[in-house]
Amino acid sequence: MEIKIPSVGESVYEALVGKWLKKDGEQVKKDEPLCEIETDKITFELSAETDGVLRISTEAGTTVKIGAVIGSVEEAKGAKEEKAAKEKKVPAEAPAKAASAREPSAEEKPSEKEKGEGRTTPSERKKDREAEKAGTGDRGPGTGERRTKEEAAFVKSEEPVEYRARKEPVKEPEKKGRETRIPMTPIRKRIAERLLAAHQQTAMLTSFNEADMTRIRELRAEHGERFQKKHGVKLGLMSFFVKACVEALKDYPALNARIDGDEIVLHNYYDIGIAVSGEKGLVVPVLRDADRLRLWEIEKGIDGFVERIKTNKLALADLEGGTFTITNGGVFGSLMSTPILNPPQSAVLGMHAIQDRPVARDNKVVIRPMMYLSLSYDHRIIDGREAVMFLMKVKEHIEEPEEMLLEG
Repeated sequence: MEIKIPSVGESVYEALVGKWLKKDGEQVKKDEPLCEIETDKITFELSAETDGVLRISTEAGTTVKIGAVIGSVEEAKGAKEEKAAKEKKVPAEAPAKAASAREPSAEEKPSEKEKGEGRTTPSERKKDREAEKAGTGDRGPGTGERRTKEEAAFVKSEEPVEYRARKEPVKEPEKKGRETRIPMTPIRKRIAERLLAAHQQTAMLTSFNEADMTRIRELRAEHGERFQKKHGVKLGLMSFFVKACVEALKDYPALNARIDGDEIVLHNYYDIGIAVSGEKGLVVPVLRDADRLRLWEIEKGIDGFVERIKTNKLALADLEGGTFTITNGGVFGSLMSTPILNPPQSAVLGMHAIQDRPVARDNKVVIRPMMYLSLSYDHRIIDGREAVMFLMKVKEHIEEPEEMLLEG
């Protein structure tokens, strides 16, 4: 069975064979990951479609066209015959389904043991098994795995939630001589192109402010544990900022717009991009219709993105669109920065590290947990006044979140 590079989007024409997860000649099982494939937008894994022996024809680090064959899985001896035998049995079972209305035969009637276990007919037992398989329990969004008690334990952290998705430490290239040359990956090339385009094609400016995080800190400490137990996800900072930005965007729609030729396109929906640092670079998956999401739905959505990035399961559809972006440099310790626009969007909010700093309150100097906020915007369609007022509105919602949450 051939291993081909699948199509992942209309604008993606080639891919890089990142690394093989199995060796040439190694025995593999169906659905077992074989290799990592990198495009200019996403990284994903190709899995075996059958049991057999892996044969690699394209080495890691090679760029190939979409649809190219990079290897094969030689089916195990006897697997083809077994598969053909199963296919032959299917038509023979069809008449039995058509005769389901008749009286069950002796083989179909439930035994005394099965009656005692509350099971009746084979079809009902099949439904029971399917219901058991469909049970999701405490699954996180998009992970397909149950959360353990340890993962569900609430951590009373007062620092920004760390939205990083690293599967393993990044390996430093072996140093030879005075210089080391490393080929840029497709994703890194794409990032470079977009950053350059943002600088060349927009009139980008940045405005700054700061927010007192006292009330958010108190709410997380007071309700965090109950929130975790009820929803199976930690109450982080990002959900508050998503809510605050959505409310501010409603008041200042130019920041939720884009330029298309000679027209300004105002979006009447709020698809918020959340910048996540992955092993191979920054990606911005999108929370769709964020204005309709509650805090726990936002947190679960972000957790799902992080998990899918970590396991190379992020889809191209997760990255498409987006009307406004939030990035959190505070997870890396950044005190202040000027985030760059994510074209064709016209604005991006930067969050930063929380620091206990002296501030003036009621003519007194007090220590408060403060966070610097930065807003980069396209001055072609957003006036400085609008940008400043938008940032002030976000600050108000963060410092007094109850009003925002009650109205929502």
